[in-house]
Amino acid sequence: MTNFNSWEEFAKAAENLYLEDPSKCRMCTKYRHVDRKLVVKLTDDHTVLKYVTNMAQDVKKVEKLTSLLMRHMASKEK
Repeated sequence: MTNFNSWEEFAKAAENLYLEDPSKCRMCTKYRHVDRKLVVKLTDDHTVLKYVTNMAQDVKKVEKLTSLLMRHMASKEK
């Protein structure tokens, strides 16, 4: 499991992990109200990327990453 302290590094690594094998990649978000922390994990069953934050501004960044991954999913030609 790779923990990231910088959102930019996490977002870049997450996009690269998704582009390697889109069919195996999945993303999980979890908010712990007790700790007031948002946890974002991206995995392909071999590599796990994890980012933990307690900043409200990072929710917008998570939305942007999700929309970026969705665009990659929609743009794939079959």
